[in-house]
Amino acid sequence: MGDCVDEALAGLGRLGIEGEVVVADNGSGDGSARIAQAHGARVIQVAERGYGRALRAGIEAAGAEFVVMADADRSYELDRLEAFWERLQEGDELVLGNRFRGQILPGAMPWINRHLGNPLLSYLGRLFYRTPARDLHCGLRALSKSAFERMALSTSGMEFASEMVVRASLLGLRVSEVPVNLRPAGRQRPPHLRPWRDGWRHLRFLLLFSPRWLFLYPGLVLMLLGFGLGLWLLPGPERLGRVRFDVHSLLVASTLVILGYQAVTFALLVKLFALREGWHRPSPRLQRWLGRIRLERGLALGGLLTAVGLAVLLGSFLVWQARGFGNLNPDQTMRLVIPASTLLTLGMETIFASFFVSLLALESAA
Repeated sequence: MGDCVDEALAGLGRLGIEGEVVVADNGSGDGSARIAQAHGARVIQVAERGYGRALRAGIEAAGAEFVVMADADRSYELDRLEAFWERLQEGDELVLGNRFRGQILPGAMPWINRHLGNPLLSYLGRLFYRTPARDLHCGLRALSKSAFERMALSTSGMEFASEMVVRASLLGLRVSEVPVNLRPAGRQRPPHLRPWRDGWRHLRFLLLFSPRWLFLYPGLVLMLLGFGLGLWLLPGPERLGRVRFDVHSLLVASTLVILGYQAVTFALLVKLFALREGWHRPSPRLQRWLGRIRLERGLALGGLLTAVGLAVLLGSFLVWQARGFGNLNPDQTMRLVIPASTLLTLGMETIFASFFVSLLALESAA
């Protein structure tokens, strides 16, 4: 701990900057807080445990215009911050370290983090949010205090690193990366990082803030598969080689359509909620598209789907009546009942979703 404070103060001195080193201590029992104070750091006590809570409290306590955050385990060279300072001076609001563009010393990063976890999650971050980050979880980064306040970060665990990049991207902040070197950690205790658990928490956060990839795209794929399979089987049974597909597969197609439609509807509702809460930036194209969504139009579409479904269901009932309400051939009658039930379900879901969208719009306007 003392070496980290000394390095950080030396880094400020090399840059000719007046600043301070703030150490956020949330329950350490190894005397590190006392050591940090002895080396000139200001220590703040954070009652609640968690990586995100400690960092958030430390950044909030800092009184400077710019803040550099880092793990206090000597894994980063805190006396070499020139690249971060240059990017901040050029107007970047969040500057991330990139360990893969620098040097990763032997033993500094586990194999699974280096070759699987970090590259995969960083790729998903770029895919979902168009962020330039190629090292999404580097613990050394710099940001302006005003950018931090705009991000309104809330997570408490290791996913705090992902949240910072995601929020910055969604807000349209200027984000960049600079190469950094990674050394083996100088701590005596085992690391708090648990690769599989923390990797899942990062992935979960990336998905939760991206309704497009969590709901919309999977929903569209399910709907296309369901419609394609349904249209293929609606006239009658089909064969692929020795396999025969009939009404049972038609029922599966109906399920795919309904599940896909629900996912697409969820994407719309989550997007509206995120816009209302300020998590996503509204774009002019999206605003124009959302402006076309009206309660009356949704009710009309839902009513039309419901009416067609009822008409088809009535047709199947008339067929049954014509046969004296006796036994029917399921291979024939289910080709009417399944599409009718599907249309009824889609129609009622559209009506319910239209009311909910209208409610979200009303809350947004208020």
